[in-house]
Amino acid sequence: MAAPCRHVGHSIRKNGRILFYNLEQRLGNRSFSGSSALQQQAAETQKEYTEVIVIPKKKTWSNVAVLEALASTVSRDSTAYPYQFQDDPYLSPRTGAEFKLYALSQESGSAAAKYFVNNNPKFFTKDFAEPHIPCLMPESVSLHLEEVSEEALKERISLRKVTAAVEMYDQLQQAGTAVSMETVHSLLDLVCLYCDKDPVQEGEPQQDDTEVGAEQRRRPSRGRRANDFLRLTWRENNNAERIFNLLPEKDTRCYSALIRGMAKHGAYAKAFSMYTDLLNNRLTADVHIFNALILAAPDTQDKYMGRWEVIADLLNQMNQQKLRPDLQTFNNTLRALRRCGMQAKSLTLNVLNEMKALRIAPSAATFDHILRIFHKSVSLDQNNSSMLQEVMAEVEGTSFTCRDPHDVMFFLTAMKICLDNKDLELAYKVHCLVEVGENWRLLGDSYHQSIYYSRFFSLLCMMEHLDVVMKWYKRLVPSMYYPNSQVLRDLLQALDTESRLDLLPAIWKDIKFLGHDNKPDLVGELLRLMARDQHGPEVQASFAACALDVKAVMDVKTVVEWSASSLSDITTLLLRADRSLEAWKMLQLFKSKNRVPSQKLLHAFLAVCHRDAAPEKAVEVVQLSAAFCLPSTTSLAKRVLEEFHLSEEQRAVLSELESAGETLTQQDDTN
Repeated sequence: MAAPCRHVGHSIRKNGRILFYNLEQRLGNRSFSGSSALQQQAAETQKEYTEVIVIPKKKTWSNVAVLEALASTVSRDSTAYPYQFQDDPYLSPRTGAEFKLYALSQESGSAAAKYFVNNNPKFFTKDFAEPHIPCLMPESVSLHLEEVSEEALKERISLRKVTAAVEMYDQLQQAGTAVSMETVHSLLDLVCLYCDKDPVQEGEPQQDDTEVGAEQRRRPSRGRRANDFLRLTWRENNNAERIFNLLPEKDTRCYSALIRGMAKHGAYAKAFSMYTDLLNNRLTADVHIFNALILAAPDTQDKYMGRWEVIADLLNQMNQQKLRPDLQTFNNTLRALRRCGMQAKSLTLNVLNEMKALRIAPSAATFDHILRIFHKSVSLDQNNSSMLQEVMAEVEGTSFTCRDPHDVMFFLTAMKICLDNKDLELAYKVHCLVEVGENWRLLGDSYHQSIYYSRFFSLLCMMEHLDVVMKWYKRLVPSMYYPNSQVLRDLLQALDTESRLDLLPAIWKDIKFLGHDNKPDLVGELLRLMARDQHGPEVQASFAACALDVKAVMDVKTVVEWSASSLSDITTLLLRADRSLEAWKMLQLFKSKNRVPSQKLLHAFLAVCHRDAAPEKAVEVVQLSAAFCLPSTTSLAKRVLEEFHLSEEQRAVLSELESAGETLTQQDDTN
């Protein structure tokens, strides 16, 4: 970029000289007494321009400046698939199930590729990428140092080889080789983080510990929290404890590794016991120890008040040891308060005041914990969105950065509160905050994004005008998420509320496109709404075409059983659209599927037979009713005898059916 800049600077200097030259010529050709003053003014002007214009010698651009400039000129295409699926349009998922399969396949392929690249780096020695992308280059996963040395131990620690690192450390101890305390700290951190097990590398199959896995399979999964599984993983006298006990000198960092590992993997009582041992050795804890213990405190007490007393004691000890709490300290405190009952509401305000006094800016996880505490402490019959309103007033227009793993839960919780309280205005504020900067990244993975948009769209269907609902529907589907069957039922309900059932055929196309045409409840609701009321000829014709399309899909999907109500609705729609031939075929389908037609439907068929002057069809309707032993057989036979011109043979058949129906009715009355 230096050459263009020099060219531009030369052009500016040249044009500036021409400008001042012309100014001097014009002033010199004019004969008046103040010419010298004007010449002096022109010289000062030239000097001023020369001093202001500063041409930089070089302009530095980032490697992706052009891509960033291009990206700023475009916005999200609401009709396109999510960007991660646009590499192969043919395989782009259209349904929720296909989306899950595609995402898992993509992740599996990525893991397999990384496994091959990392284990065969000799085939990937050249890098043509510009700019250089380190994450796409092979990682060093194989051991190169085989001799017994501290450098070999560091290599195993950096490669996260837990078992190999422990074996190397034991060999160093047996050889009498001293290991630096810094390396011991790294080793303890590694062993405690992975709980004395080698982590599963990308592309490798999941290895399940025999004893732990068998115990987990024996115990029922219902009624347990996720951390109940973790309690089985920390074992007595494992390598972490063994290495720690053999250390001649133990500092705070050693205690911190063990305490955090025990708290992470469910050994809560041992973590507090280790902390007591640290105090007895006249050592001072660090903030990471207190953060881990605060989060583990609720699991050490059964009563709510006892849990808070443990947390308060830990905070007091931090103050006594003159340790400054960080954001994670307060977030863990609020997270622990969620398990402290009704008193958590008042205690939360004290925690927030303390954060404000220490000038620690809250993260999205902080607000998430606050919302969960207040949402839980207010009864369901009260409006509990007041706290969310205060939070939204506080964070309006804020662009969040992820500072806590639980930051991704804030928008989910906020939208859930809006849905529970049916507060549409507040939901719009929450979604506007999502669209600020890159806050959308805090929606989490695709699963959590789907939950967020499902809650938001369900609220729109309940509270918003249909035109606005359809705008949001076109904006969100399928570019942002794939709606589930319940959300589509909410959309059908919104169409029914606004009396816009004429849009049902278009919604059916989306139902089929999104792969929900195998949901009998959803398809049945669609047919019921179309068949409930009589509409104009044009609408009825579109309904009949939609009903035949539904029938074609249902015939292909053999796993879906036809219900009597669905058959009746399709037949009714065909009759209303004057498609008698298809309707008669549907009536025969009742018998083959062993489904009982409704009395209303049979009378509708008789009306069509009377209009078309088809007495033989009317007799078939009565015979079908008699075949199912319906109580309406008698009334149907009487109606045909009174309204139709019949032959003697037909009258005899109907008279026999009428008497049989009366006999059946009398037997039912006797029983």
